[in-house]
Amino acid sequence: MIKKKIFVICPVRNADKATNEKILRYIERLEKQGHTVHWPPRDTDQSDPVGNKICLTNMTEIFKADEIHIWYDPASTGSHFDLGGVFMLVEVLGYEKRVILINDKEAKQVPGKSFTNVIRYMNKSPAMKKRGGK
Repeated sequence: MIKKKIFVICPVRNADKATNEKILRYIERLEKQGHTVHWPPRDTDQSDPVGNKICLTNMTEIFKADEIHIWYDPASTGSHFDLGGVFMLVEVLGYEKRVILINDKEAKQVPGKSFTNVIRYMNKSPAMKKRGGK
């Protein structure tokens, strides 16, 4: 099996304990398989009073990652920022990074425009879709 670098986008600031426990169990399974996982609550220094260093660390790790795994919570503003970085890399610049929606059952597809639908779109293999929905 190929060992991958994985970045997990998820709520940090207002994440509840039950959600963090589910995400941690998911990460532990990946790490037992030999993957390197960057989980912001654990691996990004959250003490930056402005947030710039947090954003820079996360964007750097997203850039270095082979895969982006997302626990989507629409209330997580930091997740939206990180998703914007992933969108830029994958959809605008054409980097091939696998995007996986971890909480697929909770993050339902909705009619019309939504971040959930964009994540689901990016989740498709780049070889199976054309850039920009064309």
